[in-house]
Amino acid sequence: MANKLWTREELILAIKLYCEIPFGKMHRGNQDIVNLAKLIKRTPSAVAYKLVNFASFDPSLKNRGIKGLGNTSRLDKEIWNEFYSNWEEIAYVSANLFSKLKKEPLEKTHNIDEHTLPKEGKEREQFVRTRVNQSFFRKTILASYDFTCCITGLKCPDLLIAGHIIPWAEDQANRMNPRNGLCINALHDRAFEHGLITITSEFRIKVSKNLKKKADSNIENYFLKYENREIILPTRFLPDKQFLEQHYAKHSNQY
Repeated sequence: MANKLWTREELILAIKLYCEIPFGKMHRGNQDIVNLAKLIKRTPSAVAYKLVNFASFDPSLKNRGIKGLGNTSRLDKEIWNEFYSNWEEIAYVSANLFSKLKKEPLEKTHNIDEHTLPKEGKEREQFVRTRVNQSFFRKTILASYDFTCCITGLKCPDLLIAGHIIPWAEDQANRMNPRNGLCINALHDRAFEHGLITITSEFRIKVSKNLKKKADSNIENYFLKYENREIILPTRFLPDKQFLEQHYAKHSNQY
């Protein structure tokens, strides 16, 4: 079973899982890996090995000196490149593959409340696609930051947001790009959205003049003390410096 060639569909499912779990938890005992292995009739060890194979293509890991395992195939590389160049489409494709193997509707496998959906047609399909992709983006960003706020170090997933550097509505091509994401708590996400804080291309936090003018103990505790600190960087999908520069340029009048 371990020597069976991987199919395109299996690799799409595997790379989706690669994105959704922390790099340090890619081992055969991880329940998500166990579940996928059972679904595609492979061993957990084989799935874990394949996930670590993908690390050899990941530029963020290469920058940290992590090479991953060798023995990758041409098809491995093709699937990686497809994901990396078209996050929105391939994430939805992988979700559909997973649902078909589970023999369950996409709505059920992704815990989408039927009562929130249009009854039928393209409107329903688009709604489901959006929810599925948003779920993938959140899982990918939180896993990349090991469920840690990049500003404060807060480690409570219920209080963390997968925020966009370039807003969802402003850049359709990069809506799902993990390098356009930050794991951040709700307060600082709101401040970032309005340009009250920004992050430089050197990954340092800057606080706006508007907040500095209103400085009191709360502003000091929640914002000013982070001035010029480096954010907590992800293990994968390092924020794109160009996106950070765009955010700063958009709000430069506040600095």
